[in-house]
Order: sequence, then C-alpha cells, then structure tokens
Amino acid sequence: MAGILDSVSSPADLQRLSVAELEALAQEIRERIITVVSNNGGHLASNLGVVELTLALHRVFDFRRDRLLWDVGHQCYVHKLVTGRNVHFDALRQAGGPSGFPNTAESEFDLFKVGHAGTAIATAVGLARGDTALGRDRRVVAFVGDASIVNGVAFEGLNQAGVLKRQFLVVLNDNSMGIAKTQGALAKYLARFRVSSLYEEVKSQVTSLLSRVPVVGKSVYDALEHIKQGIKATVSPHQIFEQMGFLYVGPVDGHDLRHLLDLLNLLKDVSQPVLLHVHTQKGRGCAWASLDPCAYHSPGRLHVDGDSVTVIKSERKSWTTAFADAAIKLAREDSRVYALTAAMPDGTGLAKVRQALPDRSLDCGIAESCTVDVAAGMAKAGLRPLVCIYSTFLQRAFDQVFQEAALQGLPVGFCIDRAGLVGGDGAVHHGYLDLAYLRGLPEIVLFAPADEPELEQALRFGLKLDRPWAVRYPRDMVPLPLGDAPPFYLGKCRVMHEGPDATLLAYGAMVATALEAARRLEEEDIYVSVVNARFAKPIDADMVTTAVTHGAPVVTIEDHALIGGFGSAVLETANRLGLPTDAIIRLGLADRFYEHASRGAQLAEAGLDAVSIAATVRRAVMAQQNGEGAVRRAPSERLPHGGGSA
Repeated sequence: MAGILDSVSSPADLQRLSVAELEALAQEIRERIITVVSNNGGHLASNLGVVELTLALHRVFDFRRDRLLWDVGHQCYVHKLVTGRNVHFDALRQAGGPSGFPNTAESEFDLFKVGHAGTAIATAVGLARGDTALGRDRRVVAFVGDASIVNGVAFEGLNQAGVLKRQFLVVLNDNSMGIAKTQGALAKYLARFRVSSLYEEVKSQVTSLLSRVPVVGKSVYDALEHIKQGIKATVSPHQIFEQMGFLYVGPVDGHDLRHLLDLLNLLKDVSQPVLLHVHTQKGRGCAWASLDPCAYHSPGRLHVDGDSVTVIKSERKSWTTAFADAAIKLAREDSRVYALTAAMPDGTGLAKVRQALPDRSLDCGIAESCTVDVAAGMAKAGLRPLVCIYSTFLQRAFDQVFQEAALQGLPVGFCIDRAGLVGGDGAVHHGYLDLAYLRGLPEIVLFAPADEPELEQALRFGLKLDRPWAVRYPRDMVPLPLGDAPPFYLGKCRVMHEGPDATLLAYGAMVATALEAARRLEEEDIYVSVVNARFAKPIDADMVTTAVTHGAPVVTIEDHALIGGFGSAVLETANRLGLPTDAIIRLGLADRFYEHASRGAQLAEAGLDAVSIAATVRRAVMAQQNGEGAVRRAPSERLPHGGGSA
C-alpha cells in the first residue's frame, strides 16, 4: 500500500502535510532507510537520527533558492528521499543509483559533492557573501555534526561567519557521536548543555514569544534577545559560540518536530549569524542501531529479522582486520609502538587495537592534521607511532606530513587504509593520490604488501626505519596467501613467477590480480613474469633494468592515479638509467573521477581486473610479435593455480 513518502516528490509536497502526517512520514522514512541500507550497506545510524530535523528544515526553508550545505554529507539520505530520489533509492550506492553523499549531478538541491568534514560553514560563508555581492536575497543554512565542528576548518569557518551582517544559520546536530564517540574538550563542553531542563526552558520561551511577535513593526531579532537573556543564567556567560559572534540557541530536542518547526520559523530571518544547537539520537527509531551506533554507522549488508540483526560478512578477512591483527602483534613485541587515528577507530581497525592495548592508542577526532602533529611529537619523544588514516583523509594533512614528519626525519609510520578504489562511497572517498602526494617528499619510504603475511612483514620493516614511511592497502578482502612472505628489504622487489613473453610489475593489492591475469594468459600459451614490486619509493632499479632490457612488453599495474603513481616512478627510473621506455605500458586510474559502484565494477571500469589486464598484455605481446617477428620461447614453468612462487 502506498504511504505518505510515495506522494512526496519534492520538498514542496511537505507544505500540505499536517504535523501529525509529518511525524508519520518520519516513521516511513526510517523504515525505508533501514530496508535499503540492510540490502546495500551505507550510513545507517546517522541518517536515522536526523529525520525530523531534515523534514523541519525542508518545511521551513525553500532550498530551490535558499542554500543548504551538508558537512561530511553522509547524513543526507532523508534529504535525498524528499528531493525526488525516493523512486531510485533502492539502488543507493550502486552503479546508476543515488550516491551515498550529496551529488550535484543528481539534484539541484545538492550544492556540493561533499564527503569530508569541516567544509560546510566555510562554503556557506562563501555562498552568503557571493549572494550578497550579487544582490540575491537567499537564506543560508549549514548543517554540521558535533564531530565535524571540532575540525580546524570548521572553526575557521565560524571565525569568518561571525562577522557577517546578514542571515546565516548553522544547525549543530549534536548526537555526542561522530563515526565514533566525539573526542576532545569541545565534546565535553557540549555535553554540559544536554539537559532536559534547559530544553524545556527554551521551548516554553519560544512558544510564548511566537504568540507575541507582531507580524510587522518589530524585528524578530528583538524577540530573540529575550530568549538569549532568559537563558543567560543557565548557559555559561562565556559561551564559546556567542564569543565568536553567533546568537546561540539551544540545546533543543531534535526529534520534537512541532517545536523544531516553531523554532526554525522564528530563526529563519534573523539578520545575524545564529547557531542552533540540536540534540539528536543516532540510530533513532531502530533499537539495535541506537544501542550500538558505532557498529551501525556505516555497516555492510545486514540481515534483519524483527529486533534481531546480523551483519553479513565475508568468510575472508579484510585488509583492515589483517592490519589490526598485525599491529597488535607488533605492539606487544615493541613497547614504543603507539597507534593513532582521526575519528576512524572502526574503519581503520584501531578499535580492535584499542580493545587489546587500551593504553597504546589515541583517537584525535576529525582532525587529521592535528593527528599527524601529535604523532610527530610522539616520534620526537622516542615512540614509534602508527598513524592510521584513510587515504582520502590523509590528503587533508599533507602539510603536516611534510613539515612535522618528513622535514624533521622522524620515524612516523602512515598506515593508509582505503587506498585506491573504495566501492559504494564513490568519488568523495577514493584513495588514488597518496603515492602522488607522498612520493615527492625526500627520504620517505613507500611500500605495499600483496597479502596478509606480507602486511605483517611490511609493518615489521617500517617500524625499523629511522625516517617516515607509509604502507597502503585497499578496502577489500585480503587474497589467499600468495606463497611464503620473506622479509622486506629497502627498495627490493619480489619475483612471483617467470615467463618470457611480458613482465607485469604489480604494486600492492594488484599483485594477486596480476597473478590471476597470468593464469588466464597461460591458457592461451602466453607466459609472463609477475613481479611484486613492493616499493614505490625507492624503486628497485635492478627490477626496472631487468624488465626493460628483456625486450618483451613491460606492464605496470597499480590501484592509483596514473599521474604521479608507481608507473610514473618506473618511467622516471628507466629514464634516469638511460633505458628505453617504448615497451612500458602503465595501467592505473585514468585522469577522471570514478563514481560509486562495487569495487570490482570500478576496477573493471579502470581496466584493472584480471580480464582487462590479460587483454592489455595479449594485445601488447601480439603487437610486438607481429611487428618484430619475435620467436616464442617455452616457459620455464607454468604458474601454479594456488599462488606465486618467491
């Protein structure tokens, strides 16, 4: 049977609904989100917590002309459902379906493609100033989570917003949770104001004032001054947001729809910056999600049976879990090892490390730059810090990696999760630049393992270095072991298999795929060497020399941008050695953005699956044979199906 949600094709349809119908719609939306995320994976608990708040914003504002900016963006599912995307919502995060983040290609209601924290206030300031300069009268709303507000860029945005002389609303969604529990002193500060007595006082004053504010002849701001003064005794007189130029209102109940509508109507035209502090419950309306919002922040597929829920897991271990297991083992061997992350304890495996070694880990919150600097200080003091951050987020701390780690020559290890293509999270989260932005730093060592045994060896090697280093691995399952795992030696590769017709130089997680491509080629009597490069800096010069002087095609394979990546390093090395480069073919990510889909589909799109790699090698071998009349030689051995040989 069709419900209220099916009749909502745009926010304009919300205007005809009563408050009771909006509350019923909120329940339908929660059920819709739970069903779709259970099937597809995605951000669950955070979206369940913002249903009423999002509906209230769309009811009060007209975001066809007014401005709505999302911070991080993963809280946008309700927004998508009421802005015309319900009909395609079953394909959320799948190829051809809606993105899991705001996407300008999908809707006029999405102003930025956004997946990183801290950006909404600053971009909203830019829009506000731009609209004012161009004579447009448009309201601006920045929707920010309590975990994002501690980000340095968010504070810079607050600093800029506080001097505006116009309408500007920041909605602080305070659920005491980011992806994990919000960290730091500001989080404790906000917690002091999450008290029901204060909420009831604000609610009663707003209700009273609404009945007394004249339609004309009196500024709404004057009325709000009464609220401000009325709660002054309850809220600290040194309230941080008011000191930054904002009128602070709150905290208010983010699930009291009627009161939210009243309050937003009162605040929408205030001609100065306003911060509305809204307290919500992450996972609201879903018992199991609200009880463990960390676990259900961004789960994979779920099997839901009434109040029982099971995360559908692969039988194989993820790279993230493999990293956590190796880090725990090595930390127990070396008391100097200390692990840090920036609000991603679950996503980086640090939650498992913290459970095993609670005194040897630190979550700095959504503050990647700060996290790197803290690690640099630890290294200077004599520790061996492991900085565990996604590739896409480490981009935000490049200057700190340069100035505080590399320039100082400090032994900070960067454990880069989500390297390469990430699947459903799409363009905002792909980690395809880490080699490009790190490789230019003098003395840094960059390497990548091919399987789980190599991951432990890679970390063991890195912790012995006296300079900064980085290891990368994808959001994927680790392959079955590819043979034994000899120790890492600086700048030395590992030959997995030998064959005369071509050489595949594979980096990191692409080694297993290269071996699969080699197996496919053997079925066509094409026999290739597969080299596990291990290092992107320093490159194994002997490896490059042997591959290029062999005379057969050389194919570099990486889950990284072609510009500035491993293949570029191979070309540069060949050029430095005075070797010919005509036979070198580079496979990697093209100079464009890749949209959301499964990781497997994205790899195929980029020509990095085994079938595509085999096709590339086949064309190169045939072209060389046809052009040069090369004589085929029998392979020295056939590639074993179970894995490579050292």
